[in-house]
Amino acid sequence: MIVKRVIPCLDVKEGKVVKGTNFVGLRELGDPVEMASAYSKHGADEIIFLDISATNEGRQTMVDIVRETAENVFVPFTVGGGVRTIDDVTRLLKAGADKVGMNSAAVANPTLITESSARFGAQCIVVAIDAKKFADGWHVMTHGGSKDTGIDAIRWAKEAEQKGAGEILLTSVDTDGVKDGFDLELTQAVVDAVRIPVIASGGCGSPEHFPEVFKATDVSAALAASIFHENTFTIEEVKQSCKDQGVDIREARLL
Repeated sequence: MIVKRVIPCLDVKEGKVVKGTNFVGLRELGDPVEMASAYSKHGADEIIFLDISATNEGRQTMVDIVRETAENVFVPFTVGGGVRTIDDVTRLLKAGADKVGMNSAAVANPTLITESSARFGAQCIVVAIDAKKFADGWHVMTHGGSKDTGIDAIRWAKEAEQKGAGEILLTSVDTDGVKDGFDLELTQAVVDAVRIPVIASGGCGSPEHFPEVFKATDVSAALAASIFHENTFTIEEVKQSCKDQGVDIREARLL
């Protein structure tokens, strides 16, 4: 059995960690470097760092913050936001990221996935899919969840894998920040469609939501932001909840 992963996500805008509901109503929560370092020391299996305004504002991801964060983090570290070219991928990996996430640019130019995977290996390439439920299924949303592409999210997940993605970061726009739990139906649909690991994101509001998604779907990892950033629950509490319900999880080794 594959050991499940617990991942804190740092959504960053203008150098500060932020969080909102359904991708809007953002509020500042803290310094990304300090928060990433603390999670690394307190049991996170991985950390994801997303510059959520980079695509909309036409900026490059904040490489200096990425470099400083990577120097203080001792677990695998994914960086995304504003990744548009192979040079962006190169820059982020050189700054210290273990993996690079891409969303809007990958939808607009799927060859970016193929080129990046060929140069650096599929294990370095994470395709982020923000999906929203419509009458005809889930659509891929881009530009911070604000633009409906009309593309079927399940079909896009399959294509991303075929193009060379090594992992899917799946966020439900409908449940993001709502704290009622992960979108189990969407998550399992994507997991069933691909063979690469899938990270569930959007909707976590309590430690019990982690074992719930791990037991109800075959997802490889689950991600949360608010419950960790607001000190509502700790990574240790989440992992204990998983262990209590029989989920195979890594021990929270404190550094």
